[in-house]
Amino acid sequence: MNEAYFNLNGNLDETAVVYSSDQPWIPSPRRGVLRRPIYRLGGEVARATSVVRYEPGSVFDKHKHPGGEEIFVLEGVFQDEQGDYPAGTYLRNPPGSSHSPRSLDGCEIFVKLWQFCPGDSQSKSIRTDQADWTDMGADGTMTLPLHSYGGVNVQLICLPAASQKLSLPFENGMEIFVIRGRIEDRSVQYGAGCWIRYPRSGHLDIHSPDGAIVYVETGRQEKPFIVLPR
Repeated sequence: MNEAYFNLNGNLDETAVVYSSDQPWIPSPRRGVLRRPIYRLGGEVARATSVVRYEPGSVFDKHKHPGGEEIFVLEGVFQDEQGDYPAGTYLRNPPGSSHSPRSLDGCEIFVKLWQFCPGDSQSKSIRTDQADWTDMGADGTMTLPLHSYGGVNVQLICLPAASQKLSLPFENGMEIFVIRGRIEDRSVQYGAGCWIRYPRSGHLDIHSPDGAIVYVETGRQEKPFIVLPR
């Protein structure tokens, strides 16, 4: 990987916006597995957030995740020796876990590596299309909590078309990834594949003209990570 990606959006005190769909696909060490870097600190062993594409029939060798791995399946079916994970599946592979990922027909996934808090050992596999969502308002906005540990919280928010403005307060930073549709904040629109990280604390007022599903993480900025090897 080009060294230009070794420190990508690494300053957590700055707001960062990445339109991942506009980024080039970068080859990984395994043929047929490509990635679009979003946030990265390090070389091949890195604290990283990426969109990863598995071309049909591609297989990654069995490997461990010393710092943990978080996955959301965006398209297709992601697979490993534990099973098949269709689009809409949320996975957490805790520090020390291992697997042999692959995709028979191809897939795209949103992936976060080495971003577990120390002590977080929860393993999860959630089919969000089969989960029980909770109403957030009269306009049909829904939420699905995915994970919570040590003040860091992850949820999905589903905004209906022409949704009312949803106020999202946050402390110690917020990270958003638009999974489907588009959202609008202060007249700026962010479409599918857009990643936004806000530092410090504050609140957002977002709505969606056409409907959207959004990954939202709060409380990360001041929390320690599992330490990367030197």
